[in-house]
Amino acid sequence: MMMTGAQILVEALKREGVEHIFGYAGATICPIADVLRETPSLGYTLVRTEQNAGHMASGYARVTGKTGVCLVTSGPGATNLVTGIATAYLDSIPMVAITGQVPSNLLGRDIFQEVDITGTVAAFSKHSYLVKDAARLPQIVKEAFYIASTGRPGPVLIDIPVDIQEQEVADVTFPESVSIRGYKPSVRGNDLQIKRVAEAISKSRQPVICAGGGVWLAGARDELVELAERYSIPVVKTMMGLSVLPTDHPLNLGMIGAHGNRCANKALAKSDLLIMVGSRVADRAIISPEEIQRRMATIHIDVDPAEIGKNMQAAIPLVGDVKVILRQLLELQVPAPDDAQWREQLKEYRRAELEREFPRREGYVFPGTVLRKLGRLLDDDAAVCVDVGQNQIFACKYLPQKHGRLLTSGGLGTMGYALPAAVGVKVAQPERQTVVICGDGSFQMAMNELAAVRCANMDIKIVLFRNQVLGLVHQIQKTAPYHGPFGVALDGSPDFETIAAAYGIPSMVVRDEDALDETLERFLATQGSCILICEVDPDVGTTD
Repeated sequence: MMMTGAQILVEALKREGVEHIFGYAGATICPIADVLRETPSLGYTLVRTEQNAGHMASGYARVTGKTGVCLVTSGPGATNLVTGIATAYLDSIPMVAITGQVPSNLLGRDIFQEVDITGTVAAFSKHSYLVKDAARLPQIVKEAFYIASTGRPGPVLIDIPVDIQEQEVADVTFPESVSIRGYKPSVRGNDLQIKRVAEAISKSRQPVICAGGGVWLAGARDELVELAERYSIPVVKTMMGLSVLPTDHPLNLGMIGAHGNRCANKALAKSDLLIMVGSRVADRAIISPEEIQRRMATIHIDVDPAEIGKNMQAAIPLVGDVKVILRQLLELQVPAPDDAQWREQLKEYRRAELEREFPRREGYVFPGTVLRKLGRLLDDDAAVCVDVGQNQIFACKYLPQKHGRLLTSGGLGTMGYALPAAVGVKVAQPERQTVVICGDGSFQMAMNELAAVRCANMDIKIVLFRNQVLGLVHQIQKTAPYHGPFGVALDGSPDFETIAAAYGIPSMVVRDEDALDETLERFLATQGSCILICEVDPDVGTTD
């Protein structure tokens, strides 16, 4: 039986359990597009900018635990996707990105829409392939999905010249398993190190668990909560670890870092044992790793050995799958730490924070007030996709978490991430309540994806904070040594109500906090998608 390279690729994707692809067609990807047209079992979403194909695949992957797939053409299609690939890499999202390429015999001649995309993404992808023979596609696809989803997840690129897509191959064999020499990610933690961790927990008096995005990636939420509850250990989170614990959980202290909660940062500063789980100790989360290392014992649990000691030396390093390691710890029966006094002290810090009253300004709503009220109205398992900027910091600090997910771009900090990520969530889980939180700057980087939302009649609720400036940059410029504001005014921004109406999506505006409760209830009750435009004072900062 003869199969073309395009047919082989699509069949290999089906065998990997792929159900949906996000993409944008072009000349060098047309052979694959033709096969997809004849393959109804594979869903397809047409994005409006290639970057967003990566973000949609990311949102899809993060709520399903599967590897997201995106497909674009060569040249500018591939380079537009670069930001989506880099965003996935910095947040460790499993993704396979497929790009079309110019004919093999013309590679290296700088012909129309040729770009060395495998070389371009080398620094921020787990691996990449330039396919030179269609017969190799079954093995390449098998390896790509294995690499993307194992160890520390991340994006893998497959670049396929158009002639390879059209190449015919006889007697195609699809491998059932894969083994890659030199690539054997650690899974189980070292038993001796596990015992050392258990002993350190038992002897501590002021322990703190720091949960990062690796907890979600490993599917280890239940294990982490069980460990914290068994030993009554307070939990702080990095931005990527948010929503691991509900806001009202007695052990939840909030987010640490430069933009974190006062309570969480106090706990981190006063702890005598820091247990970092699936966190890379980035600068936004831990500002002074040398000081932390000097003042307390540290345990670092991560699947990626390159992260251990990269930013901070750990007294007890532990490499392996977070879910497996936490289960190993739970199998040991050790005395719980004597930390009741510690927890009582932290409880007072947290209570004051949760009961804090926000400022009011005539003609505006305060983002914290909006988010606090919104969070209480959301479904228990709602997915909230948050963009980058002030809206991100406000959401991470003040949006009450239940048992859902908060998705954002934490590593690369990509503006325009939230709306396409929400599309990916909605494709994967159509019945799940899905909310976008963004600013008027970040929204304009992705608002063309309202077409994808409208095309599929999705129900996505969009909260848009309109302050007429790039809020976080404006806030930074107001502090020494900067003398701004400069280059942050969003002059020329469109009338968002008119934009929404042009896409057939209703909108509403709120600028009076006394009307917030009624407006939020009406907003969430709207059938289908809706945009809530919240008027925010441009001088409001995340520390207000």
